[in-house]
Parts: sequence; C-alpha cells; structure tokens
Amino acid sequence: MVILTGNTLTLNELEQVVLKGEKVKPCDKAMKLVEETREAVNTIIHHGKIVYGVNTGFGKLSDVKINNEDVETLQENLIYSHACGVGEPLKEEVSRAMLVLRANTLMKGFSGVGPQLIEQLISFINERIHPVIPSQGSLGASGDLAPLSHLALALIGKGTVFYGGEKRKTAEILKKVGLKPIKLHAKEGLALINGTQAMTAIGALAYLEAERLADQSEMIAAMTIEGLNGIIDAFDEAIHLARGHQEQIDVARNIREILKASKLTSRQGEIRVQDAYSIRCIPQVHGATKQTLSYVKDKLEIEMNAATDNPLIFEQGAKILSGGNFHGQPIALAMDFLSIAIAELANISERRIERLVNPQLNDLPPFLSAKPGIESGAMIMQYVAASLVSENKTLAHPASVDSIPSSANQEDHVSMGTTAARHGALIVTNTRRVLAIELICAMQAVEYRGINKMASMTRDYWEKAREIVPSIKKDRIFSEDIERMQDWLINEDKENGKSLRIHAPR
Repeated sequence: MVILTGNTLTLNELEQVVLKGEKVKPCDKAMKLVEETREAVNTIIHHGKIVYGVNTGFGKLSDVKINNEDVETLQENLIYSHACGVGEPLKEEVSRAMLVLRANTLMKGFSGVGPQLIEQLISFINERIHPVIPSQGSLGASGDLAPLSHLALALIGKGTVFYGGEKRKTAEILKKVGLKPIKLHAKEGLALINGTQAMTAIGALAYLEAERLADQSEMIAAMTIEGLNGIIDAFDEAIHLARGHQEQIDVARNIREILKASKLTSRQGEIRVQDAYSIRCIPQVHGATKQTLSYVKDKLEIEMNAATDNPLIFEQGAKILSGGNFHGQPIALAMDFLSIAIAELANISERRIERLVNPQLNDLPPFLSAKPGIESGAMIMQYVAASLVSENKTLAHPASVDSIPSSANQEDHVSMGTTAARHGALIVTNTRRVLAIELICAMQAVEYRGINKMASMTRDYWEKAREIVPSIKKDRIFSEDIERMQDWLINEDKENGKSLRIHAPR
C-alpha cells in the first residue's frame, strides 16, 4: 500500500502503483489540511469575495463575475468545454499514473478541493478504473487542460474508461463497482485540470523505461565488443578517472565487470591499435546519457509532489494567490533532454550494428548470414535500425522551443511539455527496438567467435536471450524476432528479479 501525502511520492512508488497494481490510500494528516482549505473556499463564497476560478470565468474571461448560484454549473461547464482532446488514447498505464499524480498534488492542501474528490480519485485507482484520455491537444501551460478534463469527466460519471481491458461507458462501470459520480463544487473543476499531470505521467513512465534501457544497453554493448574482438584497454579505469565524470567511470567499470575473463576481447595492438568510436567511446556516450537521466529523475520527482494549479490557497484562506505553477516548462525541458539522451543510445547502437554486419568493417560472414549471397541475413535489420534512428532525430527536435499564444493572448507563452513527453516516450520505444536488433546481431557474432570463450555474464545473458530468438541458420521473417526481443527487453530484468546495473551510481 502506497500512502499519498502530497509531498513524498517517488518514482519507485509510482511504478509500484501503476505497473505492479499496488493500491493507494490518503495520509490522514494531509486530508485534515484538505478539509481546512476547503472550508476556506466555502467562506470565500459565503462572503462574496472575488477569487479567480472560484466565482469568475477563466482565462481571458477572468473578469466575468459568476453568481453564487452558478458556481457549480461553472465548474461542470469548464470540464465539458475543455474536454476536447483528439488522437489515439494515452496508454492505460499513463491514465492510471495521471490519477495517482492528480490525487497526490491535491493532497497538498493548496487547491481548495473537498475530501470527496480525492476519495473518488483514489477509488478509481484502487478499482482499476482508468479514464480514456486522448493523447493530443495540450499546450502544456494553464496545465494539461484537455487531457485532465477527460480525466475529470470520468469522475463525474461521463465519458469512457478502460476497465478489465475494455473501453466502457463510465456510468456503467461506476454502477458495476458501486461508486457514484461526484458533483463538482466551487474551484474543484479548475483544480482538477490546472496542472502538469499528463506530461509528468507520460514522462515518468518513459523515464522508468529509459533507465532500464540504459542498463540493458551496457550488457548488449559488451556482447558486441566480444563479437568484434573489441579492445578492453579503452575501458581501463585510469582513462575515465582522468576525465572525472562519475557516470562515465561507472559505465566503464560495468563493462569491465561484465567482460571479466572473456577470451573474446583483445588488447591494444594485438589485432588493431584502436577501435572505432562506437566501441571505444561507450563509457563517454552511455555515461552522458546516464547523467541526463539523473537530471530528469530529479525534475520528475519534484513535479510529482508539486502544487501545480491556480490559484493556490495558503494560510487557511488568508492568502489566495494567482500564479503560474501550471506552466510545464521544467518538465518540457527535462523531456526534451530525455529525448536527446535516449536517441543517442540508439544512434551509437546502430553504428555498432553496422560494424557487426558490414564485411568491410569486420572478419565475420557478410551480414552474419549462414549462406551469404543466397541469403541476406541481418542486412535489412540494419536498415530498420537506421530508419528508427533517423526518426528519433526528428522526434528529438526540442518541443519546448515552440510556443503558440492562446486564450486571446492572455496565455501568450506555453511549454509544449506534453508534446515533448510524448516524443520522448516514442523515442524510448524506437530505441528499445534498435537495441533488440543489436542484441540479435551480437548474439550471432559471438556464436561465430565461440560462445565457450565468452565472459560468464555475457554467456548467461546470451543463453537467456537465445530462448527468445534462436540462432540464424537461414533467412526468416526477422520482424517477428525483433518484436519478440524488444518485448523481452521490457520484462527481462523483472523476470530475473534483479536489475542489470552492475554497480549502482554513486
């Protein structure tokens, strides 16, 4: 059970809830603060004080005063009008993460919502009711208005949800599990949709996959080194201490540990004096990606526990402030950085694939084919990797450098953070497929070299991966191999009950 406090949620806890089905409960102390802040909102309405989003219109319409008898209608209309997302639905896991993150931020007690709204969010999480949320339509400032409006629709019994693996009418599922739609009171509709939970949810899940990929890439690269009789001297600790980047030092140490006692590596001058950069510079490139992941993790965990709506209520209503915490720039920049860093893992991996299959760059059979000429072997696998890498380069163009004014120019600078997060998630998927191709090719190369000469760690990994994709004895439909291997990469460290990280980062 994960307890939501509004201040302490970690990526590990989010993973437990979203990907492993852990249930959540609210912190009692935090819920008391929620109740106190809600009372402050009720007092504001009773005394007729003008507060943005409570008894005014929104955006450019903030100067329009709303009568007390219309404040609840105002909130409902807000949700209906803003629920105009388009495109394919976000993954069910992303929807679940959005529920968790929205509940957590409301638990901080700065938003003025009632306890029943948070309880409804938590019931959705624990009953595994996940709103269907279109993936496109957010500017990432004023929050993720369109995506979060679709989430809010489900809370009031409208729209559709994923339940039991199917898309169903929300009202039907609420009745099935014994829940009732909630009624939105003053400020509550705005509090639900003014925030960065779509971009943060997408980003958090992309980060968790990217972190796993970064670890897997070291094992896969190590097997490629064996397949190419790579020079182990390039990973000597002295080189990396001389530069001083800790992540680079860690990657080099991991490679040395993985390849300990391998008879397939070489020393400088034995076969060649130096390897190509895609081999020799693995610690420098992979290490820089891990530096970036550390930055991204820090920004995500801050945002997961941030108050991101507007206005915010402080000191039990004595201070109500309008600001811009809904602006997604911190996450937009982090997701653009993630995109670039993971795209580089694919970029260097594809160059290693080329070295494995190109007969002009190695002494292996052309394209690792059992019968070169009559059979093409891994030739087109390299094409696929190149295509994915090229697509990543386009997707990695920073979304955060763009901005389009909205709401009659009241909202004149936006983050495009949700676009950045979506692109980052797609780059992670593309990169996993590139690494799957490298692994398939590396496994074939070490077979030609002699698997009995492999290091014990790479040999163990080769044996597990060979259960997923058999040796290439003749041409076959390789797309099926690639998809099976990438599916295995998603789950293999979970199945083994441990991470591939040899040494934890310091």
